[in-house]
Amino acid sequence: MTKTILVVDDNAGVRTLVREYLTAEGFRVLTADDGRHALFMARDGKPDLILLDIMMPEMGGYEFIRVYRKEAQHTPIILLTAKLEESDKVLGLELGADDYVTKPFGMRELLARVRAVLRRTYPETLPVDEVLRSGDITLDKASRIVKVTQRAVNLTPSEFDLLALLMASPGRVFSRAVLLENLQGTSFEGIERTIDVHIRNLRTKIEAAPAHPQYIETVFGVGYRFKAEQ
Repeated sequence: MTKTILVVDDNAGVRTLVREYLTAEGFRVLTADDGRHALFMARDGKPDLILLDIMMPEMGGYEFIRVYRKEAQHTPIILLTAKLEESDKVLGLELGADDYVTKPFGMRELLARVRAVLRRTYPETLPVDEVLRSGDITLDKASRIVKVTQRAVNLTPSEFDLLALLMASPGRVFSRAVLLENLQGTSFEGIERTIDVHIRNLRTKIEAAPAHPQYIETVFGVGYRFKAEQ
């Protein structure tokens, strides 16, 4: 099935270049020139993935994410950012973005990121163990639904994938580098703090007391593990 991608950037040249390239690669592409326009396009067009610039008039990328995620939208978001500061990228991830590409970027790199996120979010084959359970948490890989005490929890695609990886191997310690590689692939360069942001977001959504986590434990100096049931 053809995937739909929404490209949001106030630079007409960037929108045209990305639209033409992704269309040639078989995608259906929608475009918007600011966050406010993008909200209407996303609600109506139901994209499978959003490529989102940060610095835009009317409504910037950060504000778009705040509004869009409040509507309980799970669509993965890749930031297109000219900002080089690590704090800018982390802020986007904290708000609910899944990945980022720093401008200027090559089209082949962008395509690889798009395909990687789409593969994670919409797997073509169902996993062998479709449902994972631990304590009050139930994770259904097929439907990509997580419930805590029978209440559905709104996770981003990256948060879901991290939780599924950790839950599938309770007690195993995963380094930040390994977790980042599972999200982005070996060909990408990312900041390991990305994982800390996703884990912090996860804890606020699944833990009764995020400051004293029951499920996702920090292994200081190494990474994280999902606590094995006793």
